[in-house]
Amino acid sequence: FATNTIAIRNTAHMEFPLYAAVKPVKKDVEDGGPGGPALNLSSTNKPKTVQGGAVYTTAFAPAVESVQIAIESDGRPVKARIELLQGPNNSKQVMQIYCEDGMSRPFFAVIETPGDGNVVRVVNVAPLEYPLYATLRPYTVKSYNEEDGNGMRWT
Repeated sequence: FATNTIAIRNTAHMEFPLYAAVKPVKKDVEDGGPGGPALNLSSTNKPKTVQGGAVYTTAFAPAVESVQIAIESDGRPVKARIELLQGPNNSKQVMQIYCEDGMSRPFFAVIETPGDGNVVRVVNVAPLEYPLYATLRPYTVKSYNEEDGNGMRWT
C-alpha cells in the first residue's frame, strides 16, 4: 500500500479558526457512486479547462449558501489557488492547493458563501504545460416561497 499525506494549515491569526474534515471515500459506494464526490461532480457537469497561469471566475446568486468545487487534471500535478470574493477584489477566503496527481487524487471542497455578491475565482498558478479542470456548482441553495412574507418565489 502506498501512503498518502494530507496537510491542512491555517496561516491566519489565532482569532480566525479553521474548521476542516478529511474523509476517506470508497471507490464504489459512498457519495453517490464510483469515484467519490469529486469525480461524480465532474462527470455530471462539464469541467472548465484552466490553462497554467489562467484565471476562472464564476459568480453565484445570493440564494446560494454554499458551493462545491472539484479540481482535477489529466494525471499531472495541480497547483492552484481558490478565492472566495465578495465585491471587487475583496478576498474573503483563500485556499492554496497542491496535489501530485490530479487524476487519482482530485481535490473536492464545499465552501460557504454567505451574503450577496459572491464570486469564486480559481487561479492555476502552475506553468502553461499543466492545465487543470475545474467544476463549480451550487451545493446548498436557500428556498424561498410565498409564505416568507416577501411576496417573491424563487426556484
